[in-house]
Amino acid sequence: MFTGIVEELGEVTAVENLGDASRFRLRGPVVTDGAQHGDSIAVNGVCLTVVDFGSGEFTADVMAETLNRSSLGALEVGSRVNLERPMALGGRLGGHLVQGHVDGTGTIVERKLSENWEIVKVSLPADLTRYVVEKGSITVDGVSLTVVDAGSDHFTISLIPTTLALTTLGIKQPGDPVNLEVDVLAKYVERLLGAGAVPGVPASAATGIGGPTA
Repeated sequence: MFTGIVEELGEVTAVENLGDASRFRLRGPVVTDGAQHGDSIAVNGVCLTVVDFGSGEFTADVMAETLNRSSLGALEVGSRVNLERPMALGGRLGGHLVQGHVDGTGTIVERKLSENWEIVKVSLPADLTRYVVEKGSITVDGVSLTVVDAGSDHFTISLIPTTLALTTLGIKQPGDPVNLEVDVLAKYVERLLGAGAVPGVPASAATGIGGPTA
């Protein structure tokens, strides 16, 4: 489990094509400090497993499922990436609950400069629209952000100087893909309240909503 608070701006140092998978070598001295084989590290919001590490770098294998569902397949040597270690139990939850399980990808549509921040518009896949609400949380390339405006096919986020300086969102340009993870709590609520959540039992009876009162 992650919080979407990026710890380090890392860099891809090697990419090995394994046919239906890829092996990435990434530089990240902060997130590899104390790392062990099998640890998890979020790379642009995707939870990956450390298979090798040393000298401030780590290696991770990325399977076809992850390549198909995220923008990691577009990474190449020299690409900058957002890195975050899992949250520690008992620590502060600075962002929101993030699993590192990408729900889909969007595209940077436009950037608007302001005096002290920047407004970024991101395209939103149709199947994710219902999970994104104004003032709600969303993870973009592993960065926990607050939704400023939620449209039918896009959303906007406001980036402060710190986010622009310390994450890849400061260098992404219109047309660049980004990984999106919506709030998992919204998906659980939908599942529990949706019709057919309990086989053979009407949604009103299963949830207690809309049923008769005593």
